[in-house]
Amino acid sequence: MKKIIIIWFLAVMAICAQDMRRNSFASLFADQKAVQIGDAVTILVVESSQASNNAETSTGRQSSIGLNGSLQAGKSPGTSLEGSLGTTNDFSGTGSTKTTGLVRTKISATVDSVLSNGNLHIQGSRKIVINGEEQNVKIKGIVRTSDILSDNSILSYNISEAEIVFEGSGLIDNAQKPGWITKFLHWLF
Repeated sequence: MKKIIIIWFLAVMAICAQDMRRNSFASLFADQKAVQIGDAVTILVVESSQASNNAETSTGRQSSIGLNGSLQAGKSPGTSLEGSLGTTNDFSGTGSTKTTGLVRTKISATVDSVLSNGNLHIQGSRKIVINGEEQNVKIKGIVRTSDILSDNSILSYNISEAEIVFEGSGLIDNAQKPGWITKFLHWLF
């Protein structure tokens, strides 16, 4: 009887045997990381950019021409002739540019494809509408599975070929744009 129970138990286990990778999400010991197409990953967008540029130019040019002469004929008092010509050209210019940007948000993305080397191509978007103001956040790029943290999240600076787009539309966005008359005048001048 014991042999029949053991054989029956082994037969049931063989029939129910499943791929470990497919069921790793149910394991108490495995991390729940995105590894295949359709899996979701949380992206922590922490982008900070800063740029500055300074330029200073100074040029100078100076030239001068002079002529002196004296003429005396006989005993008459001397006639004197003097002349001078000079030019000066100076230019001085300075310029400065400074740009600073900071973006922080969380967004979920899904795995679009798995590359031959095991890296994941991810893509995600989020649309937020508050009081008629619409914000769209889009992100895509390539992620190494080793960069995915144990909570299935990844920092945005670990995404290669990352494209992060923030777009907004609504009353505030429209108020910041110049009108069509102003655009026309800028086009003319």
